[in-house]
Amino acid sequence: MPSHIDHDAPVFVISVAAQLAGMHPQTLRTYDRMGLVVPRRTAKRGRRYSRRDVARLRLVQRLSQDEGVNLEGIRRVLVMQDEIDELRTRVNDLTQLLHLVRSAPPGSRVFTADPAGGVQMGGADRPWRAPRAIGSR
Repeated sequence: MPSHIDHDAPVFVISVAAQLAGMHPQTLRTYDRMGLVVPRRTAKRGRRYSRRDVARLRLVQRLSQDEGVNLEGIRRVLVMQDEIDELRTRVNDLTQLLHLVRSAPPGSRVFTADPAGGVQMGGADRPWRAPRAIGSR
């Protein structure tokens, strides 16, 4: 058993994803066209859904049926959820950076910049790389 399961691996064909989400495959096609849940595509253009996609389909189903949210409202909720996830990732990256800066010996070089403008922590023993454009989008 792998130590880490990739929740973004495109493993489910549309019929299996629809069954896991409790929906009809045509509903998944509609959501794909609308951009609500966009699966990856195979070389022959077949849809492949990940575990994360199935969870998102279940969220869409719950918001629509249990909460009475229309599809435009659901789209907005999903956009905000994606923004929250991105911000959480940034906070984790910055928290790691702050920890490294605080734990650096006094007087040590903390940051270096490569020729392409990337920012790195000083020293070869620190593999952490900062996001390319902290604070910009």
